[in-house]
This record gives sequence, structure tokens and C-alpha cells, in this order.
Amino acid sequence: MSASMTGYGRGEAADTERRLIVEIRSVNNRYCDIQIRMPRILAALENRVREMVSARVARGKLDLFVNYEDRSAQSSQVRYDAGLVHAYASALRAMASQENIPDGLNAGLIARFNDVLQVEPGVVPLDEIQFLLEAALTQALDGLCQMRSLEGGRLADDICQRAQLLETMRQAAAIRVPQVVTAYRQRLTDRIQDLLGDQASNLVSEERLAAEIAMFADKCAIDEELVRLQSHLRQLQEGVVLDGPVGKKLDFLVQEINREINTIGSKANDLNLVQDVVTMKSEVEKIREQVQNLE
Repeated sequence: MSASMTGYGRGEAADTERRLIVEIRSVNNRYCDIQIRMPRILAALENRVREMVSARVARGKLDLFVNYEDRSAQSSQVRYDAGLVHAYASALRAMASQENIPDGLNAGLIARFNDVLQVEPGVVPLDEIQFLLEAALTQALDGLCQMRSLEGGRLADDICQRAQLLETMRQAAAIRVPQVVTAYRQRLTDRIQDLLGDQASNLVSEERLAAEIAMFADKCAIDEELVRLQSHLRQLQEGVVLDGPVGKKLDFLVQEINREINTIGSKANDLNLVQDVVTMKSEVEKIREQVQNLE
């Protein structure tokens, strides 16, 4: 079953000291646009994340968030700036000597000054983190794909129903076409009779009348358009229930369906057919909106 491009998934994986949470949101897009936001210490794993997402998702704009918590003893390192400590100590000793201030210099005092102590991230065991990240990402992708699949099923049902309605109207149009020619023949005969009266049969021969009707029938013939429309609608109904990305193909089919309906409308010299064409175009537009949500 085709999938929607809209969805959300969340995954979490943890061990005794670390925890990873992955969230994915996706919306419509013509291409597969993946935006990844993760801590800099995990930047080396970004390509792996992108590979895993691309293997499961073909289209859509995806925002992926990775939250990393490290409670291990190696999660952070505190360093001191030796040059800065030396400069502070020298300045304090000089100040104490110059001003006759008792020298109470100690490490705790110097540590209070700005930038003396620096907290840095610890060494990250990427092999262990990658295992947790892949587990959380797989869980998030499963949830995302499940939601996209459910939404895609609802969209497919709606598209099939509207396509069936269009097919019903197409069949009605096919039945109406011969009646249009018959009605035109009657209107033309009545008009000639009104204008010429008793001289109608003498001034307008049956051959001339038949030629005029044949020209009208050829001008408003929509048999080819109806056949192509039937084929496109059948392909639409068959394609929307296929697995995998089908959105681009269905979007092309909708364009062709709209083209055939427009041609029918331009050729139809009949009020009932024109009204049906207006209704059909409205349904096609609704199908187009749904198709644009499909992957």
C-alpha cells in the first residue's frame, strides 16, 4: 500500500550509563530532504543516520532530532589553562608585594578566575554509541513508517472512491454522446422547417442535412478521450494500492486525466456534458491534493 509523506516516529535506547532518544517528523516534499540535528560529539555518525533513513524513506522533508545523555564518569573532563594560571599567580604575587598585602595565594583562589578551569566533553566510545543510535533510530523509523502507511491507506481509499465516481460519470458521458447527435439533428431539422416552411425539403436535401450532421458529430466526437480516460482511471486505481513510492507516477496520471476531461469539455456541445465536466474537474482536483501527499 502506498504511504503518506506525513508522519512522526520516536525511538529510545539506553544502557547503564547512556541514553539516546531519536525523534523524526516528516511532511510533504518533492524529494527526500533530511535535516539532522544531533550533538557535535556524535557528528561522525551522521552519515550512518542518513543511510538508514534513506533506506526506509524515498520522499518527504524529514526533521530528525537526536538527544544524547551520558551519565558515565568519563562524560566530561576538567582541564586548567596552565599559562593563564601562571599569569594570575604572578600578578597576584606582584600585587601582594607592591601593596604589602598578605600573600594568601592558593589554587582555590586562582580557580575562581574566568577561563582558568575548562570543562570539555569526554572521549565518546562511538562503537557503543552507534549501537544505541541504530537501535533508537530503527524504532523511530518503524513508528514513522507505520504512521505514514496508515495515512497512506486512508488516502488510497479516498482516491479510489473518487476515481470510481469519475469512471461512473465517464460511462454516463459515453451513453450521452449519441443522444447529443440525435438532439442536434432534431434541432437542426426544426430550425430549417421554421425558416423555410414548406420549401424546406426542396431547398435543403437529405444529403446536405446528413453532411451537416456528420460534420457536427465529428467535431464533438469524444470517443478517443473517453477510452484514454478509462485507461488512466484504471491505472490510477491500480497504482495507488501498490507498495513503494508511487506519488510521482500518480501525479503524472492525474495530469493526463485532467487533460482528457478538459478536451471533453471543449468538444462537448451539450449542456449536460459540460455540467458533468465541471463536476469531474472538481473531483480531479481533490484527487490531485491527495496524491501530492503520497510518497
